Amino acid sequence: IEPSAIMYKSTSLFVIFLSLFVVSEAVFEDQVGKFDWRQQYVGKTLFAHFDSHSQTSKKLFLATDKNIFASFNSRTGDLFWRHVDKAGPEGAIDILLLHGQDALMVVGDGRLLRSWDTNMGGLNWEAVLDTGSFQAACFVAIQDTVKHLAVLKNAAISLHYLTNGHQKWVENLPDRDTVQYQAVYSGGEEEIYVLGVVPNSHLTIIAYSLEDGEIIKQRSVEAPWLSSVESSCVVVGQGMLMCVDPGTLALYTLPIQAEETPQFSQTLLQSLDLEVSPGFQPVLVSSQPHPARSPISEFFLQLGPHHHVLLQLNGDGYTIAPLRDFQPAFLVSFATTGEKTVAAVMTPKNETACAINLFSADSGRRLLDTTVIFPLDLNGGKPHKLYVHAFLKKDDSVGYRVLVQTQDHALTFIQQPGTHTDTGTYTQTLEQLFGHNDHRYVWRKKGEACKPKNTIPTVKHGGGSIMLWGCFLFGIDSKSGSILWKHYLENVQPNAVFKLIVQRTTAHFPHPPQCTLLIKDKDTGLASLHVFNPIFGRKSHIALPVLPRPILQSLLLPVIDQDYAKVLLLVDDQYKVTAFPSTKNVLQQLQEMASSIFFYLVRSDQGNLSGFRLRKDLSTERIWEVVLPTDVQKIVAVNGKRPNEHVHSQGRVMGDRSVLYKYLNPNLLAVVTESTDTHPERAFVGMFLVDGVTGRIIHEAVQRKARGPVHFVHSENWVVVSSSCCSCSSCSSCSCCSSSNSSCCSCCSRSNSSCCSRSNSSCCSRSNSSCCSRSNSSCCSRSNSMGLPSGAILSLPKMFLDPRRPEVVTEHSREENLIPYAPEMPIRTEWFINYNQTVLRVKGIYTAPSGLESTCLVVAYGLDIYQTRVYPSKQFDVLKDDYDYVLISSVLFALFFATMISKRLAQVKLLNRAWR
Repeated sequence: IEPSAIMYKSTSLFVIFLSLFVVSEAVFEDQVGKFDWRQQYVGKTLFAHFDSHSQTSKKLFLATDKNIFASFNSRTGDLFWRHVDKAGPEGAIDILLLHGQDALMVVGDGRLLRSWDTNMGGLNWEAVLDTGSFQAACFVAIQDTVKHLAVLKNAAISLHYLTNGHQKWVENLPDRDTVQYQAVYSGGEEEIYVLGVVPNSHLTIIAYSLEDGEIIKQRSVEAPWLSSVESSCVVVGQGMLMCVDPGTLALYTLPIQAEETPQFSQTLLQSLDLEVSPGFQPVLVSSQPHPARSPISEFFLQLGPHHHVLLQLNGDGYTIAPLRDFQPAFLVSFATTGEKTVAAVMTPKNETACAINLFSADSGRRLLDTTVIFPLDLNGGKPHKLYVHAFLKKDDSVGYRVLVQTQDHALTFIQQPGTHTDTGTYTQTLEQLFGHNDHRYVWRKKGEACKPKNTIPTVKHGGGSIMLWGCFLFGIDSKSGSILWKHYLENVQPNAVFKLIVQRTTAHFPHPPQCTLLIKDKDTGLASLHVFNPIFGRKSHIALPVLPRPILQSLLLPVIDQDYAKVLLLVDDQYKVTAFPSTKNVLQQLQEMASSIFFYLVRSDQGNLSGFRLRKDLSTERIWEVVLPTDVQKIVAVNGKRPNEHVHSQGRVMGDRSVLYKYLNPNLLAVVTESTDTHPERAFVGMFLVDGVTGRIIHEAVQRKARGPVHFVHSENWVVVSSSCCSCSSCSSCSCCSSSNSSCCSCCSRSNSSCCSRSNSSCCSRSNSSCCSRSNSSCCSRSNSMGLPSGAILSLPKMFLDPRRPEVVTEHSREENLIPYAPEMPIRTEWFINYNQTVLRVKGIYTAPSGLESTCLVVAYGLDIYQTRVYPSKQFDVLKDDYDYVLISSVLFALFFATMISKRLAQVKLLNRAWR
């Protein structure tokens, strides 16, 4: 074959390959981002490194608690790339080390060792480590060249090549049953030192040969005051171990590389004229600029919450000299450029700002031309961590960039001003709250202070949304995703359950809208209310009720006070009721309608579901109880209907022209249980439909060989439950109907063994969460939105989950447009409402009606936040984009003028006829 023919054939295949992508596009190019938006996040920062390979580099590397390794543009805060590992401990990042263009990472408590290319974000290599819990890791150098990485576990130490990750040697640690090995050190010599401690007894130092891993020497040093090397000691100078003891108020030094068995040298803090604050919890901060060299001789000692002192270890290795005292000082850090090391100190300037100054590390002298101002965001918490990147300018002065992490885990990047001034503020910046752009600082990117499983979104009137992300409350514009306001909840208990209630909307001007957040205080553990204006995020100053006991249940009643605020009813653990607001008028209304107020309480650990009624004296009475055996199954979720849900049609016309009426019980509760037996053959998921007023079990169903996590949707007269079955997601649907207008109920159930079956990637998918679409009057069809682990959001029409789908198609089923039942349903690409906008780790999906009956707003949240709009019944009330407005307008104007002219002519004709 001629080369030209081969080239022609290759070119043809390439053109065909490209054409496939054009055919598979889900939306038009001009529609991307027009009706939807996505915000990508990374989580709480655990490790942060500036790219020091080049002084002009813009890269910033982060490893987070969400098992994410990402690279950002340090100038703008834009995301270059990110890698999302497995959720949970299996993908947790233990440590991140940066050297040149390689990023070394230990993942999963010492399970894997990975090397990433920091330029493109590609994986260089991956090595599986031996079993054992991860303790520490460090670079190992030979003749000023870093070639190896040492990984320390609780039972062994291993040495790996940086080029390919291959293991050079691995050695077990002696006396690992009694000694807690916590640190590893390499000072550029031919040895690796492992440090372990027997708490309150002695310190163990073992030297391993770099060549073959043999133990060269092993020493034991008495240290009855030492409990942990990891939290109390650092290495400074030429291999000197520096430790601090709050009990004796002293510093202890020990040469790690000494040939003979040395003893700790004690230096009392009082001899250094250092004053210790009450409740002394010392912290040591040191720096090793290059892994092939020894650490610097200077280090920081924290004497109090806002008190740091810069100390220097003299050449003899035992004498400590104070260089400079910093009080008050929030945060301290070291940064190195070339051969010069500087110390960065953040000090308060006033109540709303703090200054970041640079000092010479070897002398403590202040560098007057390197000061910037960091604005204190009272809504974001105090500064928590400080990362500094230093570089040399053209005039040989030191320039630097600062990354500040606050208590709410926000990252704020500050660029030093270009002019040589004593103080200055760089204001042409970018603030990002979960990716939001607002030109204020260099850039700011907010993380979550608590776990995002407590995220509670609610869509408010006027196109805005209120979202609670861990301990951080913020309002976003639902059209663009921009942050409108933010507030950090400082006293919130981590991992607590939150509830967000809209008590008054914008429809009652001049009264401002009002939202109430039910939170749990981290100090007392008791519930408290946070009332705020959802438009501006301002906290309300109205009087709040005192809640001295834990709250079990909260109800929003259709009772309003004189200011048009709905009444929130709070039930404590003594079953006593507190109303908010509790005016005289509200209490009178509650007494009048007490007999019609019912609520339920769930105790999952006891398998108990109880119903209560409110009495006229505002006490409670238990009227029914359902108890499930906890040794067989446990309650995982209970959900009622949405109080503002509308029902458009109360029945369905069947194929024989009869009417199948829906069982529309507004008090119906859907209870989902999961078996306690974890064996796949005996596992099951159960569903109960319970009347919330009488406690009567209306229907029950069991899905065999299924297990959690369980997600379900309860709307109108139907329930859809999603669970895991084998390696796929199983969906069970139940529809409650009655043959007449009576209250008699009959239920029809149907399951799909693999609802989300084979996708384009030829792998099974499990749904993460689900939610039902909503509209103003519920005229349009319903669809269930499901989040998939692949990052896709599936909008599945409800007709595919109809429990009345026939296995054999009949004439009557064709009349009802029932789809034939199939145990497996293929996923259609046109059902993906987020096309290529991947949304990872979806925790929940929230829907809300829009101003158009055909349109429903969908918000998916988890690691990312994504909002779009769906049209379950197409846009029947919206004109098409290609609608010819000019032609129709011209015809209407022509008809209007023709009508006016005809009317005038008719009047003249009638007038002339009258004169005859």
